[in-house]
Amino acid sequence: MHRKVILSNRSVYHKYTEIEIDIPDNIKTEDISEWIGSNSDTYADTLDHQLTNSPYEFGFGIDGSMDEKDSESETRYDIVVDSKIITGGHL
Repeated sequence: MHRKVILSNRSVYHKYTEIEIDIPDNIKTEDISEWIGSNSDTYADTLDHQLTNSPYEFGFGIDGSMDEKDSESETRYDIVVDSKIITGGHL
């Protein structure tokens, strides 16, 4: 006599992409998040296209500034000056 045993596995994969967008010089640093939210029509399709074409990576993708462990999707912005990230946040 044999018993049946069901083996199960759940493996998590994620996709990650980055794009650069230009923000007008007259937008104050503290208003950049609002500007990005109000102007999503200027970058949303590009971001979606990049993400669609990104390869799957094994794991949760939570590291560094991507840290919303309870979210299914996460979007953030980082302000770069002289090739250095000076500030940023989640959208």
